[in-house]
Amino acid sequence: MSEGATQETGLRVLAVDDEAPARAELAYLLARDPRVTTVLTAADGAEALRTLETTQVDALFVDIRMPGLDGLDLARILRRFATPPVVVFVSAYDSHAVEAFDLRAVDYVMKPVREERITEAVRRVVESRGRVPSAPTAPAPEVDDETIAVELGGVTRFVKRSDVRYVEAHGDYARLVTADGRHLVRVSLAHLEAEWAAAGFVRIHRRWLVALPAIDEVRTDGGRMSLRVGDAVLPVSRRHTRELRDRLVRSARPGR
Repeated sequence: MSEGATQETGLRVLAVDDEAPARAELAYLLARDPRVTTVLTAADGAEALRTLETTQVDALFVDIRMPGLDGLDLARILRRFATPPVVVFVSAYDSHAVEAFDLRAVDYVMKPVREERITEAVRRVVESRGRVPSAPTAPAPEVDDETIAVELGGVTRFVKRSDVRYVEAHGDYARLVTADGRHLVRVSLAHLEAEWAAAGFVRIHRRWLVALPAIDEVRTDGGRMSLRVGDAVLPVSRRHTRELRDRLVRSARPGR
């Protein structure tokens, strides 16, 4: 450990990065957050483990690509702890999003790190540990299930939004795909993206909108991401990969 910072109340965190300038910048930004009490630092995974043997911390902010014991290895080891700290990955690459999701990281911050992004990551750490944030926030409103009327051959059926696994663009229409059928409705994908975001739907491609709870598997091949939803395998465009990764990480919580 080399850098450190202390404030009046809040979290104890450990910043791990093998590059000294990046480590110092991360420690500085963490120390600026009023919810953080102490910032400890380590230059690699091995030093981080030595620190954790003698010091209890609430969260690790850890670079993924490091020589020797990298950030992913460190996170896997922490899962064996009786009361492990939560993990926030910090990386210049988004290719490890799937592993971060599997390891139940609470956030995935892209380099170069920005203060507002660190502030959001600390908020997620606080939330994941069941602490009360320094500033009260209003509870998120419950999202009522929506019923969509669809017509086929002169017969009107009603489909619940919660039954929709994904939506496919079809010209000026959208095709709602459920476990028992496909239903064409006259509405644009962009409209559904805006209206259904709060219900857990995320845009993954110019053609597809997916319900996060319906995702059965996340795959990567040559840096490209795809999703298995039921029997369908849907590609994720590079443009939407970061947003999807962020939503997946936010939906993952330690202990799930």
